[in-house]
Amino acid sequence: MNHPHRLALVIPTLAAAASLTMACQRAAPAEAYAPGLGEIMSFQQMRHTKLWLAGQAGNWALASYEVDELGEGFDDVVKFHPTHKDSPVAPKDAIPRMVNEPLAELRSAVEKKDAAAFARAYDALTAACNNCHQSTNFGFNVVQRPASNPYPNQVFAPPAR
Repeated sequence: MNHPHRLALVIPTLAAAASLTMACQRAAPAEAYAPGLGEIMSFQQMRHTKLWLAGQAGNWALASYEVDELGEGFDDVVKFHPTHKDSPVAPKDAIPRMVNEPLAELRSAVEKKDAAAFARAYDALTAACNNCHQSTNFGFNVVQRPASNPYPNQVFAPPAR
């Protein structure tokens, strides 16, 4: 059975849908999500903690992974927050100057699987983080070696072979 009144409703509906689709295609793309500085730094704190726990357990593969993640996180700070309100020193300047060398030393200690060098380099990175916080007016945020494991659902010891 042919129902002309249904066809009369379908054609305008299809035309409206096509028009809306074309309008959406012409509209400017949605703004890309950029994580906030606090979000990035919260992940950095997590990585900093996991790095210590992995190094103390001698899980050099996990420690290497966390060092890489820390590096990527610092790159994200520079990319997404090259400057920051109320900061006399721009993160794009402070991070490379203060953090890159201690991070490289830490990476080297992990690659060598040298526990003593790891502890020294970890402390140097921690001091660099605190110095960066001081210079950017975030001195109220002080990081340190973790005193306990906040991740009871993760094994930090290297896997048994």
